[in-house]
Amino acid sequence: MEAKLEGQRVPQANVGNKLEQKKKKRYKQPWVLHFMVLPAAIMVFIFSYIPMSGILMAFQDYKPALGFAGSEWVGLKHFRYMWENDYFLQITWNTLFFACSKIIMNLIIPFVFALLLNEVRKMALKRTIQTLVYLPHFLSWVTLSGILIDILAQTGILNQFLVSVFGIKPIFFLGDGNWFRFTIIASDVWKEFGFNTIIFLAALSGINPSLYEAAEVDGAGRWKQTIYITIPALIPIGIVIATLALGNVLNANFDQIFNLYSPLIYQQADIIDTFVYREGLLSGQFSFATAVNLFKSVISLILIVISYRLAYRFAGYRIF
Repeated sequence: MEAKLEGQRVPQANVGNKLEQKKKKRYKQPWVLHFMVLPAAIMVFIFSYIPMSGILMAFQDYKPALGFAGSEWVGLKHFRYMWENDYFLQITWNTLFFACSKIIMNLIIPFVFALLLNEVRKMALKRTIQTLVYLPHFLSWVTLSGILIDILAQTGILNQFLVSVFGIKPIFFLGDGNWFRFTIIASDVWKEFGFNTIIFLAALSGINPSLYEAAEVDGAGRWKQTIYITIPALIPIGIVIATLALGNVLNANFDQIFNLYSPLIYQQADIIDTFVYREGLLSGQFSFATAVNLFKSVISLILIVISYRLAYRFAGYRIF
């Protein structure tokens, strides 16, 4: 009986050893590749991990003159104040509104535009349109904000057009809370949808042409080919983009809002990042600002992990 049991254990042990060997081979890479990554890893450690010691401020009543060692330890005081502050709930809602709206619109509009651009048969025209819609992606928000302020001001080009053609009163695009939200979302989509369109066009280029040929033989027109071939081929990459965007739910683009908003519309325009900037650097509330930003970072990390899991589960996309 023991001989039989021993005989049964040997194959299992061999299988286990083979699996371990395969795993080792899978993760084993030439040392040259590790050496090439080493400078980047050192830079990340210096500029990203060493400064993380600053999170201690979130649990202290930090005084720059006293430093970390001399500042009073207050535990979760700033986190409690954060949750008891009604304005913090308002800026959290603003952040979620801006971020989610941008994610949704920057998924739908590039998806539709890629389908339309794919139907253009003249390659010269197609490349020209693609280049024109892609150019704003390379402009910084500092530059674009100056342009938008000139265009959307009450005496700007757009309001002059509306007054002269439609006879309506000038619209305060950057001074009215509701119009400001619309302006932020629309301008972000205008700037970024060209880049996202290229991602969908790359997915379209991977579709097997024989599928369209077979559909034409069966009598399917361009519309049915789009419905049954093109759109299903784009859905996986759409799922990847949507799930990976979950990690940016609390990132509503500081650069854009900071360069366009004003104290008149803080209630509707303020987000977590701009609030942290004012509280930390302008008001000197270093500990409270650090607590707010630490809360945002932890939630973002959790969302990034969840998004990677969802992308791998539903679209087979894996980074690590």
